[in-house]
Amino acid sequence: MLKKTLDFLTHRIFIVGILLIIQLIVLILIINKFEEYGWYFYFVFYIIGILALLKIINNKSNPSYKIAWIIPVLTIPIFGTLFYMLFGNKSKKYAVINKKLVQNENTIKKIKDIDLNFYNQANYLYQNANYPVYDSTYTEYLEIGEKYYKRLIEELKKAKKYIFMQYFIIQEGKFWNEILEVLKQKVEEGVDVRIIYDDIGCIVTLPNKYYLKLKSLGIKACSFNKFIPVLTAKLNNRDHRKITIIDGIVGITGGINLADEYINEYQKYGHWKDNGILLKGKATWSLTIIFLTLWDHINHNNEDYNLFKPTYEDLKVKGFVQPYDDNPLDEERVSETVCLNLINKAKKNIYITTPYLIIDNELENALCIAAKSGIDVRIITPGIPDKKIVNEVTKAYYNNLLESGVKIYEYSKGFIHAKTFLVDDEIATIGTVNLDYRSLYLHFECGVLMFQTEAIKYIKKDLEETIKISKEINLNDTKVSLFTNLKRAILKLFAPLM
Repeated sequence: MLKKTLDFLTHRIFIVGILLIIQLIVLILIINKFEEYGWYFYFVFYIIGILALLKIINNKSNPSYKIAWIIPVLTIPIFGTLFYMLFGNKSKKYAVINKKLVQNENTIKKIKDIDLNFYNQANYLYQNANYPVYDSTYTEYLEIGEKYYKRLIEELKKAKKYIFMQYFIIQEGKFWNEILEVLKQKVEEGVDVRIIYDDIGCIVTLPNKYYLKLKSLGIKACSFNKFIPVLTAKLNNRDHRKITIIDGIVGITGGINLADEYINEYQKYGHWKDNGILLKGKATWSLTIIFLTLWDHINHNNEDYNLFKPTYEDLKVKGFVQPYDDNPLDEERVSETVCLNLINKAKKNIYITTPYLIIDNELENALCIAAKSGIDVRIITPGIPDKKIVNEVTKAYYNNLLESGVKIYEYSKGFIHAKTFLVDDEIATIGTVNLDYRSLYLHFECGVLMFQTEAIKYIKKDLEETIKISKEINLNDTKVSLFTNLKRAILKLFAPLM
């Protein structure tokens, strides 16, 4: 017991937490000291508050995000203004790089002849996120963490030139330890192995400066956006991506982190339902560029990406694949626009899985209008949540969606972490994007958009099977006490800041 206590007291998260609390206390003491100057002090903050409000109102943020900041600035002007100055401004530490990807004109013309709606979606991603759409790419749906784990290990063992891995969470255990053994073997074989992990994502799952241990094993490694105990908006911008690239040929992404709970080695919130997508072929190059772009940012490199580009076989597979990424540092909300385009262009059905349903007015209205128009809209959320407060906010959206005809299901066996969109049984996206403000506005994310690929029929089958073992929510289930309704309303109001 004493050892556990000492370990906690020396753990980085405890030390950092204490330092952040000290900063808050110092901030409060400074404010109290300046209050001695009476109206001069309040006049200065009154002017600063007005300037902050003008900035909030006139920026390009979502209206919900604006309201969530306007309220504290108006109701508690000193602290509200200070917190906006600390956390409300966008960090500019990581610039956006031109990814130098070129669209094959024959591919995009072929899509335009087949389906104008998907052409418009693909064209949006290329013109605004710099990611082309590809043919000749094999897709394999990984419907559960255990299958993802098995296929990942299999593909890692085949690596000849390089392995790039980028994950929000890595945790020592069966999953990661087996991967690490493979990586060490590959280093001995001369394979270039690189790993990026998010510093806050791994703050309680890996020892501090774990990248030094990996480097001692011959693995090139770095942590993204190192967590330092300074109150700043930069803390919000996390690398939430989960990507593995092998020789530029095989790429894997989805919702699965490298930790044992994701493969149900142990269960924290009942059965963990997740998914991923494996690519083989041309489209993997975009995932490779996503990794190398961030790697160069962190390490201040300027590598020739073409040195990593393989020669791709002309695979005789049907469909089109378009990997993409999103970042919080520009004004283009790529992930949300992809979702909105899918919803607005749907003709028959929309199936969605998400661990969190905390959406802005645009997404909520789009889903409601689709359902009111007769489209079969189904959303699967967790039956056992991992974060109770966040789940309360999710439930705050149920009533309006249900009244509009959206069908909502809660995964009865446990926690669903998969991030999936399926539209009209022929367009799908799988990736790392949750339907919440953090994913849509604050995190570095990625996804894979697919049209008429082989994997889509397996995605549909899995969604139908998941719905069968989920509880359908009806309006009676949303009838709760006045206190609960009030609590959810308040949480929903400040959801953009969570």
